Amino acid sequence: MTSLYFDPGTGALIVQFFAAAAAGVLLFYKSIKMKVKSLFGIKQKESDDFMDEDPDKDQTK
Repeated sequence: MTSLYFDPGTGALIVQFFAAAAAGVLLFYKSIKMKVKSLFGIKQKESDDFMDEDPDKDQTK
């Protein structure tokens, strides 16, 4: 039977890998989310911006 042994250096390396992966996901969450949505063909809703309103449109009503 082979016993498993993790020396402290290997354990620290594994913990560091998971911490870096979690930090990367947190940092790039929005862009990852948009790429996943684009893979499935889900489009982003257009946000209504009050600065884009056409002033002539209100006068015709």
